[in-house]
Amino acid sequence: MADKKKNPDQERKKEEERPARTFSIKPHLLSWAVFIPTLVTVFISLIAVVFPALIARTTSPFQADVFSPDVINPFQPGVLVAPLIIVNVIILLIGIAYFKRSKCQTKIRKVATFEATKKQALIGVVIILAVFAAVTAGTLAREETWADYANVKHRVETWNISQFGKTFEPHFRYLMLSISLWLGNIRAIPFVASGVLLLLTYFFTKNITGKRIAGLVSMALLLQSDIFVSYSTTASYDNFWILLYLFALYLIQKFWPPSPAPYLLSIFSKALTIAFLPMTFYFIARSSMPRKSKMYSLASYGIIAAIIAVGAVVYNTNLAGKPSSFDSSEFWQGFAAMAMQMRFDYVVVLFLLPLTVMLFFASRKGILHADTMMIFILAILLISPFLTGFTTQTNQPYRFVSLSLFFAIGTGILLSNKTRKQSELLSST
Repeated sequence: MADKKKNPDQERKKEEERPARTFSIKPHLLSWAVFIPTLVTVFISLIAVVFPALIARTTSPFQADVFSPDVINPFQPGVLVAPLIIVNVIILLIGIAYFKRSKCQTKIRKVATFEATKKQALIGVVIILAVFAAVTAGTLAREETWADYANVKHRVETWNISQFGKTFEPHFRYLMLSISLWLGNIRAIPFVASGVLLLLTYFFTKNITGKRIAGLVSMALLLQSDIFVSYSTTASYDNFWILLYLFALYLIQKFWPPSPAPYLLSIFSKALTIAFLPMTFYFIARSSMPRKSKMYSLASYGIIAAIIAVGAVVYNTNLAGKPSSFDSSEFWQGFAAMAMQMRFDYVVVLFLLPLTVMLFFASRKGILHADTMMIFILAILLISPFLTGFTTQTNQPYRFVSLSLFFAIGTGILLSNKTRKQSELLSST
């Protein structure tokens, strides 16, 4: 009789375990579905790091004189080949040691579980912002030398608020630069915006990881980026657009209803953020929001997509630049843009592949937003070839500030203690 009484309890336990087993399959499949295209895209982008002339040589329609092997050797290695190989081999060896449960695993876990106190975090944030100010404040007293500066300054001087809505231009950007000019220095507001971007990187990473140390790591990695520092005080290529976009993502997690507002403003700072809309949908879908809030947030951004479509018709523009027939040569050469434009961002270039692989393993373990950061990396790397392949746009270095940003946040996620299962339990309550 005692055995018969135990059997129903055992059966009930088995039934409770079954949903967990079936639920675990889908995230693993999704991790692979995100990881494989991201890995392939990162590999193709890094080809230009290993062999800078290979993509141009093999895809250019001019294969005769200038592109002959005697003039341009497609297999001439780049200057970062040796560091790239060394870094990846070292990380591979560390990974093998970790999975073999050696002493390395214990040390890595100690680093991953370390957390900064509130006081330590505050000191860290202040130090990083102070370093940023010390490095960039000196540029405020100098006139810009960028080729586009004269046109930008003239447009800002002739712009007024009444022009908003009459033409599709970066009106919010012009507004900010007008205020900066009124204050006496056109670089002042871009400088402040870049400092706020650093600070927001800390709060955003801390929010999605639950760890202050992760926010500090992301903040420090963004500051070390040559692309970020180079364009942190410029009016020609300011950071308003990426600041507003990250703020929209932050609001999605904290309080979603107002989040479409900064996203719309980011479009009126740079139309490039329209290309970030699919990434935004994925971020919302994979967030830790309650289900109803998630559906409402997705619907609100669906409305934005409709507004963008209507705006494209009203202003008779595709919002991405003048369209052109597909140019396969320009498309493939667009994959070389990252290696070329970020050639001085050694940390990003050398660690992009290891980060992608580590985010995959983090995603398999259920770490919140590990797969989302892979999607961001994938999308940013694909924007360049699609812009040059389908439009008359050219690839510009300042657009890769977004890659430095999400590389930094992705690294912070590796220190996260938030799992997807925990977030789904919270969102269901």
